[in-house]
Amino acid sequence: MDATSLATLWATIALLIFLGAVIYLKVPGMLAKSLDARAAKISTELEEARKLREEAQQLLGQYQQKRKEAEKEAADIVAAAKREAELLASEAAKKTEDYVARRTALAEQKISQAQREAVSEVRASAVDIAVEAARALLAAKVDVKAGADLFKSALDDVKAKLN
Repeated sequence: MDATSLATLWATIALLIFLGAVIYLKVPGMLAKSLDARAAKISTELEEARKLREEAQQLLGQYQQKRKEAEKEAADIVAAAKREAELLASEAAKKTEDYVARRTALAEQKISQAQREAVSEVRASAVDIAVEAARALLAAKVDVKAGADLFKSALDDVKAKLN
């Protein structure tokens, strides 16, 4: 045998011994077990990630629902505030109209009272002038004693008519 075939023979024997040792020490089983354990770990991590994703989607749905409810509640609050503001504005307008009407009525009453007082003053003044004129006329025509009696009776008549 030549040197190359002898080297090939020894390489083949060494390979067979190595393969026998690998099989004897159960290296393929350990490799398979290690790979199975790693596959199980990856599968467990994938399942946990899927569960976490589902939980996150549920939480997102809940928060979106809460946001919608909060937006609706805010819109309801704004609408209620607008209604209340409109009600307050209408009440204020009504109170203002009532106040103006009362003030107008009071002013009209004062004007009417002033007119009555003015008419009374004019009448009283006219009566005084008429009495004075009558007295002057009677004084010129009648003697003093008869004039005083006439004046007094005329004055009593005028007072009785005014009251």
